[in-house]
This record gives sequence, C-alpha cells and structure tokens, in this order.
Amino acid sequence: MSRPNPSVPAYIYMRCVGGEVGAASVLAPKVGPLGMSPKKVGEDIAKGTKEWKGLKISVKVTILNRKCEVEVLPNASSLIIQALKEPPRDRKKTKNIQHNGNLTLDDVIGVARKMRFKSHAKTFAGTVKEILGTCNSIGCTVNGSDPKEVQKEITEETIEIPK
Repeated sequence: MSRPNPSVPAYIYMRCVGGEVGAASVLAPKVGPLGMSPKKVGEDIAKGTKEWKGLKISVKVTILNRKCEVEVLPNASSLIIQALKEPPRDRKKTKNIQHNGNLTLDDVIGVARKMRFKSHAKTFAGTVKEILGTCNSIGCTVNGSDPKEVQKEITEETIEIPK
C-alpha cells in the first residue's frame, strides 16, 4: 500500500465529547496512516472543542502537511443544550440527565438559523418546527409551553416566523 500524499488534505469526521481528549485507540487507525500522532490529534480536538465542554458533538478534522485543523459541526441537540446554558457536567458521574429548562422562541429561531443549511424543510418555518421537535425529545419547554403546542401554533399561523 502506498503512503498518502501529505500535500492533499485528508478529512476525518467523528463524534466526540467536547473539551475532552478522545481515546488514542480510536484515533490511531484513522490518523496513523496519515503520519500523525493520535495523542496530538486528540489534544487538538480537545482544544478546538473547549466551548462545547461535556456535550457530544461532531467534528471535522482536516489533516494537511502533517498539521491538523479542527472544525466543530454542531447538531440541533447540542445547540439547544448550549442555548439552555446548563453548567458543564461530568459524564462519568451524572447519567440520564433531564434537560427541563425553558427556551424563548427567539433562542429556537437562532438555533434554526444555524441549522438551516442541514435542514430538508422547504421553508424556514419548517426548519423551526424541526428544531422544536428536537426540543420536545430533549425535554425542554419553549416560552413556558410544550414544543408540540408551539408547532401547532406555527402550522395554524398564529405565531409568525420571520423569513
């Protein structure tokens, strides 16, 4: 097998916990053939995901000329949990946490704007409904009411969603 060309970028997509160094045993088969140290890549991922401490997020690691760059690819649930402004938790000690906070509709619209590029909805209101569905599965409320109720109000057009 020939060695990969170091001047051609290599992309690795993975899911990890923000702010923590991942297991080198997981990174080794992915970055070893590219001539990178798994420990160094793990530290770079931990550095690049500091503001997402304790949350599971997707990252895109770009390796070019034996240097790695980490880009965070947040998903809807991570953005919602971050919008709830919950304190970082220790994953090993606290399990099955309930995210029973309250978000404003403006927070949900802000998350929907960030997630619009991933959405399959035709309209922005559809994207907001997708985010409200995620709020429902996480267990938080929106404007003090159930996210399903807010979805119904958007469908009935009693709540106006900006374009």
